[in-house]
Amino acid sequence: MRKVGVFLMLNSILFLFSQKQPDLLQYKTTEEKIKAWDLYCDSLSESENFPLLIKESDIGITLAKNNNKYLSKFYFYKGYGYEYTNNQYEKATVYFEKSLQLAKGKYQEQEVLALMRLNYMYYSIKEYKKGEELINYVKKIVDTVKIKNLKATLLGSIGEYYLDRSEFENFINYKLKAIDYLLLDKSKRETRNNIGISYLQIADAYNDMKQFEKAVEYTHYAVPYLKRSDGIAFLYNTYIEAYTNLGNIDLAKKYYLELYEIGRNNQMLFLNVSYANRNMSEFYLGKNRLELADDYADKALLFAEKSNDEEILMEANTIKGKVLVGQRKYSEAIKILKKALNFAYIYDKRFFAEINKKLSESYAAQKQWDKAYQYYKAYSQTNDSLSVESGKQSLANAEAKFQNKSKQQEIKSLINENTIHELTIKNSKKQRIYLISGLFAIAIIGGLIYNQSRNRKRINQKLMILNSELDKANKTKMQFFGILNHDLRSPVISLINFLHLQKEAPEMMDKETKERLELQTTAATEQLLEQMEDLLLWSKGQMENFVPSFKNYKVEDLFSDVKREFVWVNDIQISFNYSKNMVVFTDKEYMKTIIRNIINNSLKVLQGKIDGEIICKAWETDRESLIEIMDNGGGAHIDKFKALYEEHTSIGIKKGLGLHVIRDLCKSINCNIEVKSNQIIGETQIILRIKKA
Repeated sequence: MRKVGVFLMLNSILFLFSQKQPDLLQYKTTEEKIKAWDLYCDSLSESENFPLLIKESDIGITLAKNNNKYLSKFYFYKGYGYEYTNNQYEKATVYFEKSLQLAKGKYQEQEVLALMRLNYMYYSIKEYKKGEELINYVKKIVDTVKIKNLKATLLGSIGEYYLDRSEFENFINYKLKAIDYLLLDKSKRETRNNIGISYLQIADAYNDMKQFEKAVEYTHYAVPYLKRSDGIAFLYNTYIEAYTNLGNIDLAKKYYLELYEIGRNNQMLFLNVSYANRNMSEFYLGKNRLELADDYADKALLFAEKSNDEEILMEANTIKGKVLVGQRKYSEAIKILKKALNFAYIYDKRFFAEINKKLSESYAAQKQWDKAYQYYKAYSQTNDSLSVESGKQSLANAEAKFQNKSKQQEIKSLINENTIHELTIKNSKKQRIYLISGLFAIAIIGGLIYNQSRNRKRINQKLMILNSELDKANKTKMQFFGILNHDLRSPVISLINFLHLQKEAPEMMDKETKERLELQTTAATEQLLEQMEDLLLWSKGQMENFVPSFKNYKVEDLFSDVKREFVWVNDIQISFNYSKNMVVFTDKEYMKTIIRNIINNSLKVLQGKIDGEIICKAWETDRESLIEIMDNGGGAHIDKFKALYEEHTSIGIKKGLGLHVIRDLCKSINCNIEVKSNQIIGETQIILRIKKA
């Protein structure tokens, strides 16, 4: 399935909000009217109102009849509307060609867009000669294009041309070059989306090459960049194909259900839903669960017919025919497989070979040997052309059979000519049989010994894994209790100190001080309860495997949560400095726990110090986000912070545990930690470095 062209987002026709139809009477000049109508058509494209886009483009074409730049754009809008309204590719091609003719050599951005869409249109309507001429032209101009996203678009189109011809290496090389240029300018929404789509196209190619682990890897790369429904549908389909082939049906079902939810009522996504059902049917067919396979095949066929896409319909007919062969309904299978055969060679020779094979099996089952031979011959020829190695192996096998026949004939001739040696030959054969029998017995004994050894190793490995898991569980438990002890210790001590003061020396507090401390203690107690609930809820989801969940979190929210946890602190100033819209890619609870522990350690150092201050600061560079916690507690020798770097540094119950907690949690979320401490100026800085997503 050539999914790539259907979902590639346009670089310049996206608009972030939908507009109402402009009132042209309020504009004085024709140019002002044209620009207003251009923005309006732009918004229709973004809101995916393609039938209306076709209609309204005609008004733009009339307005811009003497302005070639905008006339090219309105022709493009009309072609784009036809492309995404029931896949009317032939009509779309006419308008894309008009757009290209007007833009060629004059308006580079519009020219690139028209070239990109025509590359896909020529493939879809089987105009392969035009497609080749177009790509040759793209190769000539690509080095002259300086704008990064336009250059990426052209490189991507060249890559897709090679993908059509199953030249995967050339395709991936061009696609990776395109991604490099897109990454240089990923600030725009449409550019980010194109990065995600490009990664998916590479993942799709790895699926075609049956390298499914690589397909999953590149699909993961695409996830952060995709927001639109068609791109997300493409993402789910790629996951489904990879995971069904890897045998991970649970993950495949997860993405199948999500795709079905967003696609079953969206005409643009019918071909995605059909493709997903085909992959699910293939999986259950391979497991010989024919009832489930047939159900998914029927859904694939239903949505393929709704999509009005020949290639998708060919693939859906193929899987339905294969299921019917599995059910031994050969007459029905032949009928539907022949439908698929009409388009298979055009779109995918692998399907063409597979369909011929299934037709051969069906006719053979009906004992129609001539037709079975005819289709098997077509399968064999196509299969040989698809796999050079397979062809070499077939040739080697044929040659080996010929040599064996020649040798057997030579032996017969020698026997006929030398009958006098028959008795000797018979004795030799007996000896050979005895020898082979003895070797066979030794092999069986050796096999049993080897199997026993393998079983023993397997059991030992299982024991090692169980021991490792037990050790990890114990470490996790200790880590969690360490977090609870260290994070809750300071606010509890503050509460106890106030209660002791109230009990033992009430006369030391005037009414105003008592009310202030009571208010502060109430706030600290409420925050302590909230912090305990926060930690316990977090622990419920983490105690099984203690695995972080990475997302982009606003630093403002992160610091706000931490700030609330230290409302009980009175004599030490804690301040937070950060950019309002800054985000950090991490696990929020892990990071809060790390920052909370560092601040607690600073509070201990600052106890009793006049003008004690803690500053939490966040900023970012091109590659990483940084969070710094600084205190003016006098500084310390760097050896005091060994527990942040060395796992085997000895610690006590009241000393060092917080540093170990910080170190272990930083390691879990791939956060590098750096310590600077200056005893002369009396400051300590702990810096957390987090890589950007």
